[in-house]
Amino acid sequence: MKITLSVIKADVGSVGGHNIPSKKLVETIENHVKKAGPRLLKDYKISHTGDDTAILMSHTHGVDHKDIHKLAWDAFAKATEVAKEQGLYGAGQDILKTAFSGNVRGMGPGSCEMEFEERPAEPFIIFACDKTDPGAFNYPLFRGHADPFHNAGLLLAPDMAVGFEFTVMDVNYTEGDRIIKLNVPEEYYDLAVLLRDPEHYVIESIKARSTGDVAAVVSTSRLHNIAGKYTGKDDPVALVRTQKQFPSTGEILSPFATAPYVAGGDRGSHIVALMPAKQNEIISLFDGPTIVTAAGICVHNGIFTELVDLFDQPFWDTIRAKATQKTLDIRDQGFFGCAMAPMEELEYTGVVERIKDLDKKFIIRK
Repeated sequence: MKITLSVIKADVGSVGGHNIPSKKLVETIENHVKKAGPRLLKDYKISHTGDDTAILMSHTHGVDHKDIHKLAWDAFAKATEVAKEQGLYGAGQDILKTAFSGNVRGMGPGSCEMEFEERPAEPFIIFACDKTDPGAFNYPLFRGHADPFHNAGLLLAPDMAVGFEFTVMDVNYTEGDRIIKLNVPEEYYDLAVLLRDPEHYVIESIKARSTGDVAAVVSTSRLHNIAGKYTGKDDPVALVRTQKQFPSTGEILSPFATAPYVAGGDRGSHIVALMPAKQNEIISLFDGPTIVTAAGICVHNGIFTELVDLFDQPFWDTIRAKATQKTLDIRDQGFFGCAMAPMEELEYTGVVERIKDLDKKFIIRK
């Protein structure tokens, strides 16, 4: 059976600052999808990571279907009204356009979708980040699909030894989707050259070269490119299929044990460690820490099983402590040097305007 998985997420309001959506807000989104969804959807799940709420949907309408995107857009619009009624912080923050234009891409909410023929067993993971940008997935997805240190299947599974095709997007190009396709292992180093700059080049999707099947997709929207100014971090989501011709669930999770440094944290302008968090976790320290959640699910005939919280296991408590210490260590450096995000990420903040003003005051000493 050919099925489409769509996940669309947005921050439309939270309690006590950038922390968590209110129960009424999440219920409003779920009630709208529950009421309007049956004619369009096979199934759905609602979850939140920090202050972002995600709608995971299964259907048979393919990617970029207007009615699917409209369903999510209307749910977030209704939730925005609730956020305003409750006086929540950042009400409608990710709703950057006033009228729906057929697709949520370029309108504020993040989205990623994949269409495929269901296997007899179809496990996948939905990842969701808060307080970071889409490039946060570069490191774990690269290592999970291309590095035998994490993916033993590259050595042990003949199908995977063929490698994967990575589609990478230049997210700083705003005139359209500027992409490049690179194959590993042959173009491994070329891919590494791009992915080392996660604020510029972002993995959009991955395919298994042995079968041509889609393996992973990532939301690549950059809010400051849409709004023309800083409005919050992009808080990306990703869908990753696992097992058989794809890496195992454990191989995909393995790179997250690094707790890699990513751009994010307070005002989206710092460098902090990416913390694997439990489902429906809140934000706290320094408008962070930057967190990622992982839910394991199976889908059959378009119907979802229950969600399994893949980071709710004692091993990840150790990694959370590691991420905490890494974040505290770099926070001790304050705003100096690599403790803050690169200047390109500060382009739409007061830093740039202040530098422009100060630049006029410089003199050439004789």
